[in-house]
Amino acid sequence: MAEDMNQVEYKELQVGDVITGKVTKVEEKQVFVSVENSKLDGIIPISELSSLHVEKASDVVSEGEELELAVTKVEEEALILSKKAVLASKAWDELEEKFNSGKVFEATVKDVVKGGLVVDLGVRGFIPASLVENYYVEDFSDYKDKLLTVKVVELDREKNRVILSHRAVVEEEQKNKKQQVLDSLQVGALLEGTVQRLTDFGAFVDIGGIDGLVHISQLSHEHVSKPSDIVSEGQVIKVKVLSVDRDNERISLSVKETLPGPWENISEKLSVGDVVEGTVKRLVSFGAFVEVLPGVEGLVHISQISSKHIGTPHEVLKEGQAVQVKVLELNESEKRISLSMKELEENVEEDYSKYQQQEETTGFQLGEVIGDQLNKLK
Repeated sequence: MAEDMNQVEYKELQVGDVITGKVTKVEEKQVFVSVENSKLDGIIPISELSSLHVEKASDVVSEGEELELAVTKVEEEALILSKKAVLASKAWDELEEKFNSGKVFEATVKDVVKGGLVVDLGVRGFIPASLVENYYVEDFSDYKDKLLTVKVVELDREKNRVILSHRAVVEEEQKNKKQQVLDSLQVGALLEGTVQRLTDFGAFVDIGGIDGLVHISQLSHEHVSKPSDIVSEGQVIKVKVLSVDRDNERISLSVKETLPGPWENISEKLSVGDVVEGTVKRLVSFGAFVEVLPGVEGLVHISQISSKHIGTPHEVLKEGQAVQVKVLELNESEKRISLSMKELEENVEEDYSKYQQQEETTGFQLGEVIGDQLNKLK
């Protein structure tokens, strides 16, 4: 035969060639491999196993594993090979494509170092602390071995520099979610939200990726001095959408609109003829508005303030004063209540005349009988 069937044709390998080798032995600081069609076996120094620091070769490869390797040196007794060089060459091509396209991908944190996180991408990738999250992280120890979605924000092949950002991915996701919520919002919708922060003028509420403002006037049917009297940060509350400004991303919300109104079923709480205590809220030229239930005001017309003639309500009353009033008229549909102080005066005067007559015939003292009623009018 022209050629011996048992004769093996060996290939002369040169620096830069990429070959496939099978791991035959793993030592602490180097790995031995057999190379097909080569007279020489190969050696991979531990420094050529990965772009990251490796303590023991067995942490990276195992016996019997087939590896794609690059020839870095040809010696008389062995080939010096590199796994790192092959991975790096492929990695740079992929990273350049990802950087140019803005592609988001996953990477596992291999190490936590001063200033950030290290990942192995075939080359060393670095996530600076400021680009890990969109909030401050004090301790990054829990991030080791954690899988993060990242994107390449800086790439320099000559300087072997790869900067990644998880924060950019999070912010992009939040932006998209925010836009989706903004597009779907409808005026009048009832939603659940979480109070994010309080200000002097109201509360900002997260309604699913975007914040809306509940103005202080929309927190309750009653007067609110400060938002913290009604809600607290982290509290889950029901809100109603009052308005949506998509161009400026402003949303007005209301808690008050989700609550029963103070006038709801008012006829079950008050009736014509009832005498109740109220607080003078406002004085106007034609009378006084008196709060008789939380959020419910009635009008005492100037003609119903006193049995004596008065020029203005200010002659008799002042804002904040507690007064006794009688319900003259109640209109729930129009949210109107007519009140009187004069009728209570007249009732006392009638009682005075009646009991004066009794005093003359029975000897009872007037003060003993109606003193309490007179004191209420002072």
